Order: sequence, then structure tokens, then C-alpha cells
Amino acid sequence: MANLHRIREMVLLGYANGLIDDEEFVLLYDANRPANLDFNYSTYEAFDLGLYNDDECKAYFRFKRDDILHLKEVLQIPESIQCRNGTRVNGLEALCVLLARFAYPCRYGDLVKMFGRSVPQLCLITKYMIDFVYDNYAYLLGTLNQPWLSPANLTQFAAAVTEKGGALHNCWGFVDGTVRPICRPNENQRVVYNGHKRVHALKYQNVSAANGMIANLFGPIEGRRHDSYMLRESGLLHELEQYSHDVDGNTLCIYGDPAYPIRAHLQSPFKGNAITPEQEAYNRSMSSVRVSVEWLFGDIVNNFKFTDFKKNQKIGLSAIGKMYLVSGLLTNAHTCLYGNITSRFFGLDPPTLMQYFHGM
Repeated sequence: MANLHRIREMVLLGYANGLIDDEEFVLLYDANRPANLDFNYSTYEAFDLGLYNDDECKAYFRFKRDDILHLKEVLQIPESIQCRNGTRVNGLEALCVLLARFAYPCRYGDLVKMFGRSVPQLCLITKYMIDFVYDNYAYLLGTLNQPWLSPANLTQFAAAVTEKGGALHNCWGFVDGTVRPICRPNENQRVVYNGHKRVHALKYQNVSAANGMIANLFGPIEGRRHDSYMLRESGLLHELEQYSHDVDGNTLCIYGDPAYPIRAHLQSPFKGNAITPEQEAYNRSMSSVRVSVEWLFGDIVNNFKFTDFKKNQKIGLSAIGKMYLVSGLLTNAHTCLYGNITSRFFGLDPPTLMQYFHGM
């Protein structure tokens, strides 16, 4: 950006001294126009989280001020970060850039005043933080082998589901797929077209635990794929066979909609029109508790609305799958600190930040 400004100044100087004519001036000046709008970010103050109260932090970053400091410690974000272009930023500011970018479908230009940085700097900082969180913690969304999902805790989750009216006595969580709309790609658009929702989309599979946490989040896959394909590709059944059992080794399961097959560790409703009254009552009782998985999908897009802004979800231009998974991790962090409607519905406490991210 600085080089382009220098070139344009030289073109102006050459034109003023008569070294180039009108046609050459117009051609050279326009050819070296910066791609980003020229925000005069140097007139704004450097970012200081201490200037924001808790209500402002919740609005702009989705976390209270002290909780942002705690989250930075737990995520082990370095005190000083250097982006690939040499831009330096302290870790707390970098985390706030990420949270502000995800909190609402804003433009980088909208963040210039808040952080006193140029658009390219904000873009590189955001990318660095997305990669940092994903590279270090994405495994938490891919395996059930975690301390907070211990057999003792899964048994407690299953008891809470039963207490809320679920007919299954060994169900600790729920599985479902979600369709996230994206911009229509210029090429191979049929691959991501979802005929049921009639949108171009990517799909994700979520396993929600009764304590309000996302236990497993798989994706993205092409929007045209069926939920049964996601189940096979995710390897979820293998994970359940290994880790879904109580303290005595008895089988525990999760529950899904009719699109899922029935297995020892995965249950679904009775299907067909000729079901008995008892089977219908079973379906009704499980449906009343299965809605919690829909609440968790809502938590992701309500807390981090950038993932719900279709016009910015462009394959090939942004790592939109990685962004959604990072939003899932941040949603779990939010749940650890404040709980959510699912944890309150089942009367269970989520793990602490340290328990979730580091098993401590």
C-alpha cells in the first residue's frame, strides 16, 4: 500500500513538472490505484481494551472484558504476533480483531476506527488468528476422547436427558446436520447445490451434549450430500464405539432424526405410518429433548453472525469451512463461561475453559 502511494506521488510530481502529458498521467495514476479503499487509519488511537466496559465488550466481542483476558490465556496466544508481511500486534489485540470480525457481518473498513490499523493489516491479523485457533484446537471437535466426555460425565448427561422426559435411558447427546448457505460459485456450482433447501451450501454434522457443549463438529462437505454420507465420512460411529459407554462399560448412545440408521450407539425414531401408540409416544418424548441440537446450531450463528452472512461465504476466496469450525470452538468457549439454553434446559454445568481446552 505504501509503495503504491509513493508511486502515485511520483506520477503527480512528474505531471506537475511537465515530464508526462495528460494521457500518460491518467493512465499511470489510475493503474496504480490501491485495491483497498484509502482509510486514513493513522488518525485513530491504538486499540485499548481497557476503554470498553462489559456491555460494550459483549456487543463488539461477545465476551466480557475480563473473560477476553482469560480466554487469551487459555488459548495460549503469544504476547507478540508477527504476520507474514511483518505486521506486529500484541496477542490480546489480535484476539479482539478475530472476535470483532466474527461477531457481526462487518467489513474490515468498519474495524479501522476501532483498532487504528489499515485494512490489509486487519485482514492478515484475522487470518493469523483463524489459523492459530484451528491448528491448535480443531482436534477438540473431531474426537470424543476428552476428559469432559468421560464415562462418568456421559452417565450424568444420560440421566439428565431421562429426567427431562426422554424415553431412552442411555442417551447422552444428539446428532444432526445443518445446511449453511454460501455464494453461488462461478464453477461447479451443482456440487454444492442443496435441492432440499434450494440454496448453494456447505453442510456440517454436529453432536451436542446435554450440558450444552458441541462434542463433535464435522465438515464442511458439499451441500448436495445426504446426512448419511456425512455420518460415514465423519467416522463418528467408530468414535462412539470406542468412547460412548458408562463407568461399567455399558453402551451409551446419541439420538438423531429419521435420516440416521439405528445402531447400538446411534438411535433414531420409529419410521413409517403403521407405528404403534407406544412407538409414537417414544418418538414424541425423544423429539422433545432432541430439539437441543437445533439450539446449538443457533448459538453458533447468533453469537458469531459473520458465519450467517451468505454474501461473504465465498468458496475459493475465504476459508469458510475453517471459519465455521473456529466459530464452533469460540461458541464452546462462550458456553464454558456463560452456559446456554441447552445447559439450562437439562440443568447441567458445562466444563470450565481450562477443562475444555486443556483437560485440566
